[in-house]
Amino acid sequence: MDPEQLFTVASNLALPGWILLAVAPRWRWSARFVAPVVIPGVLAALYAFLIFQGMAASGADFSAFNSLAGVRGLFSQDQVLLAGWVHYLVFDLFVGSWEVRDAQKLGIPHLAVLPCLFFTLMLGPVGWLAYVVLRGAWKRQWLIES
Repeated sequence: MDPEQLFTVASNLALPGWILLAVAPRWRWSARFVAPVVIPGVLAALYAFLIFQGMAASGADFSAFNSLAGVRGLFSQDQVLLAGWVHYLVFDLFVGSWEVRDAQKLGIPHLAVLPCLFFTLMLGPVGWLAYVVLRGAWKRQWLIES
């Protein structure tokens, strides 16, 4: 399968997790198993395959990550670029799952969390930051507690 096809498969695989988090957050399998474990697990296996295969094909080692120029060189290869995309898919979905579970634990209404999920899906750290601000406002303190 070529990188373009794998991009489509990986992106489409992450989508059901986001849909479950948005529309079925209280279904016991959504935020506790499917979205944070099953889908990211499959994508993480794809990531490992892509990153190690891409680095081996280029002859690069982890020292390539020591400079911006080295990272740019690695990401000029489709397989490593795709691995970077899959990396985002895994971590953003995991963070979105945490947001839903944490909001449920704190009693934050799901409608208030939905914009955070959207931004976590689209802009990762911006969505996480939005949730942390929402969480802090909800708890009336600015400490992140576990």
